[in-house]
Formats: sequence, structure tokens, C-alpha cells
Amino acid sequence: MLSATETIQKLMQGRSRIAAAAWLLVRDYHAAEDCFQNMLLKAMTKDVSFPTEAALMSWAFVVVRRDAMDWLDRRGRKVAILDEKVLAMLDGQQVALATDAHQSTLAALRECLASLNEEGNRMLKLRYFDGLRCEQVAQSMRLSLPAVYKRLSRLHEGLAQCVRGKLLAADGGM
Repeated sequence: MLSATETIQKLMQGRSRIAAAAWLLVRDYHAAEDCFQNMLLKAMTKDVSFPTEAALMSWAFVVVRRDAMDWLDRRGRKVAILDEKVLAMLDGQQVALATDAHQSTLAALRECLASLNEEGNRMLKLRYFDGLRCEQVAQSMRLSLPAVYKRLSRLHEGLAQCVRGKLLAADGGM
């Protein structure tokens, strides 16, 4: 487990990338910094701990994006979602710049996403690519809000297990 000091150090080292994730949504430097500060405050004041740096960074990106979407909602703005072609181009650029470990993880994630059923794919597309809030996903899929939360949680956990399994298999089971 990362100590509180290590957690803050890692978050500060990743500050520009984390704040950039908020800026991509809000398009406002000061608002993006506020989102980063809010996430940092949560990390310092909540009783959260992370087994790895990857888990910490994943949490940080989720929290900062949610805060950015809330910021937009409070101001009556819509979330700026990039066209899928642009996302594919950015994804290609990211893969080109990523380390071998990140490339392996991205490849494993792509394989795991490809293995999802139609409902799982639809739910993830609505939530993350179309930028819908969970309430809107529930309406669109004619599900209750708790059902959406539970299914998203299961999808996240299933994808995480799938990726870990593929990475272990690629490393020869080490």
C-alpha cells in the first residue's frame, strides 16, 4: 500500500496529466486546477488507500473527470465529447508514445473490451464515449439507477480482472 506521503507525491508528479484530463472537459485552466485541487483534497481527507501507483492514478483520473463534469453541470454547460474518429487518432498517438508496459495494458484492454456482450458495450459507450451521466444511461437503457451503478461496477471489475489475466499470461504467468 502506498503511504499518505507517497500518495501525495505521486499525485503531484502527475499533476499536469491529471489536470489536463479535467481541462479536456471544462476548457478552462482555473476550473481544471480547481478540479485537481478537489481531487487532491479528497485523497488527503478521505480514508482511501491504494495498493499500487496505477490504482492511485486510475482513481485520480476518475475523480477529476467526475468533478469536471459536475463543474459543467453546475454552469449549465454540456460535456465536450470528442468525435470517435478523433478519439481513435488520439488513442493511436497515445499508443505510439506509451511505454511497452502501457502498450501491453492497452492491447489487453482492447481484447477485453472486444469480448464484452452487446449490453456491456452499449452501457460503456453511453457512459464514457457519449458522456452521459449514470441517470441518463439508466433512462436510455430502461434500467434503475442502482442497476446501472452495479452493472458499471461489475464491468469495471470484470475488465480489470480480464486485463490482469491477459498481462499475467503474456508474462508467462509470473
